[in-house]
Amino acid sequence: MSKSQWIWFPGDREIWLGNDFNNRRTERGAMFPPFWKQDSHWQTVEFSKEFTLLQPDTLHIFVEGIYNFMVDGKLQFGQPQTWHLEAGVHRLNIKVHCLSAPPSLYIYGERPDCPANTDTTWRVTCEDKIWIDENGVAHGSGIYLEPGHWPHCDDPNTLPSQFELLQTVSLNAVSHRPVQLEEGHADMLYDFGKETFGYILLHQAKGAISIFYGESEAEALDREYCETLDHLQLPESGTDLYQISGSKAFRYVLVVGQVEKVTMLYEYLPHDEATSGSFTCSDEELNRIWQVSAYTLDLTTREFMMDGIKRDRWTWSGDAIQSYLMNYYLRFDSEAVKRTIRQLRGKDPVTAHVNTILDYTFYWFNALGDYYLYTGDDNFIREVYPRAKTLMDYVLGRLTDEGLAIGQPDDWVFVDWVDFPMHKRGILCFEQILLYRSLQTMQLCANIVGDHNRNYEAMAKALKTKTDQLFWDNNKKAYLHAIEEGNVLNDQITKFPNMMALLYDFVDSARSKEILDHVMLNADVPAITTPYMRFYELAALCQMGKQEEVLKEIKSYWGGMLQEGATSFWEKYNPTLPPSPKGSDGIGRAHLEMYGRPYGKSLCHAWGASPLYLLGKYYLGVIPTQPGYRTYDVRPHLGGLTWMRGAVPTPFGPISISADAQTLTVIAPPSIGEGTIYWGDQCVTLQAGQTITLTLTGER
Repeated sequence: MSKSQWIWFPGDREIWLGNDFNNRRTERGAMFPPFWKQDSHWQTVEFSKEFTLLQPDTLHIFVEGIYNFMVDGKLQFGQPQTWHLEAGVHRLNIKVHCLSAPPSLYIYGERPDCPANTDTTWRVTCEDKIWIDENGVAHGSGIYLEPGHWPHCDDPNTLPSQFELLQTVSLNAVSHRPVQLEEGHADMLYDFGKETFGYILLHQAKGAISIFYGESEAEALDREYCETLDHLQLPESGTDLYQISGSKAFRYVLVVGQVEKVTMLYEYLPHDEATSGSFTCSDEELNRIWQVSAYTLDLTTREFMMDGIKRDRWTWSGDAIQSYLMNYYLRFDSEAVKRTIRQLRGKDPVTAHVNTILDYTFYWFNALGDYYLYTGDDNFIREVYPRAKTLMDYVLGRLTDEGLAIGQPDDWVFVDWVDFPMHKRGILCFEQILLYRSLQTMQLCANIVGDHNRNYEAMAKALKTKTDQLFWDNNKKAYLHAIEEGNVLNDQITKFPNMMALLYDFVDSARSKEILDHVMLNADVPAITTPYMRFYELAALCQMGKQEEVLKEIKSYWGGMLQEGATSFWEKYNPTLPPSPKGSDGIGRAHLEMYGRPYGKSLCHAWGASPLYLLGKYYLGVIPTQPGYRTYDVRPHLGGLTWMRGAVPTPFGPISISADAQTLTVIAPPSIGEGTIYWGDQCVTLQAGQTITLTLTGER
């Protein structure tokens, strides 16, 4: 038996909170809801458990909602808050109804380890007569799910709907100065020193007040076109302290009105530095890139892992899968990953792709495989498998007669924001390779839960054969772009399908080398200009042993953003644009425009934090080779650095690495599985809790 905790129908709290989360977005003061289907929690849920009491006990009952209470098959009067049970075998059934939040239950007994304590051994149903328990055997049909719960959501006096995942801390502006925008009137511009997120606090304020927010100084000063703003009417008698109701992203705020001082509450998701990843090296610019990447990911990790903190503030599957991977090398917050995966999936029936985007559905599947590799958490796979299966059924029902993925008229086929002409309709090679990996992930999940009724692996193999036949050009040594309407082959070569073929083991070593030489290192192939796809591009190059070249790219691309004045990394950066003028925060208007809006680009975007993943996996060189670090490799690669030190978080604590041109030291945390260190021509086994130092005897 375990300590009591609040329990609810699995996934419902993420769906409920996700609806609030995704509807916080505003554009110039107007609410801006997401354009995909938003599901709701089940309004009535029944909880049940059968147990044996060895001694009499008194149960204390807490519920979010209204409920009835059944003991040993007999319905009891009212909604009792305590209940005495004699020793013996008992069965409790509690039906909870709540419209405003997911129905939730908390019970604890007065005796230690009371078997009636609410935990994951309870069963739950949404009245579809399928009981959900922890045993792995269905009660009605399908696969089990355990009741939903969150760590630390264990105070019976705090309802789950009032439980706060986030915390705040007060911050002062670094500087402020009057700005003469209108003759005879000086407004005040506040600079908080770097990109930040939270709530503005007005001190000694009164009357009409307007606030204009900016990730750049130019945006905050542009009242007409800044993306976010607030208009307030406070009492003329004044107020000592007023907190703006909605959180915002900004570095600068322009305040128009009578205000003595402006501060802010910085909002963040707590993390433990002692168990987090770290990186430092001989290159100071690279150190700064890692630090800004970490700050960028922290800013975009809140209740869920979202994209940009200024504009969208939504959960997007394509953004999230990269955030998950970066997170495995920075915070290893598996709970944030699970919350986001649940929220993105929603409920059945499936009527559209995740975020309405074809490729984003495939990323949702692939995130499950990544999650299992890094955590070994088969309980979560068992939980989400029923919804993964129905989502895959939806995908399979929309394929061509030949079993190929194609964007239907109601689908958004995204791939990437590109600066060159690229058609996205028809049968894209890129999408076939993503589907191939998704089918492999589904086979992995089916094996975990023991579902032998589907052969996803056979589908994957058939898809690979067909993709090779249709898209591989043996003369150009590349996968071609697409087959368009009328069965016309579009022989455009882009990096998108080719780099995914490298990353997803779609090709053998010989073809990998051909793709590397003829596509990835070919200057005639159009360049990628978003951090989103540079993530995959540079990972593919590292996988092919090009760490020295990638290090130069990281310094050039992310270092370029730093030179432009970035304090967090952007949604998109085009190095070919003219450099920003010096002065103010250094970010010129050419780097702020996007979507046809002068400040449409997000200057803090999750996919901009790619170096966290690249440096952790391909330079520090740590990667699990069996789920949950039952086994793992350590393959450090200096990539041209003189030295580097760092830590990679795992479920058992961080793995520490220190390397220079001659010496490597690796420290394994206790309880982790067996590691294998590769250093020069040496291959050494590393046991849990062990420290190993290796020295190269010759040039490496």
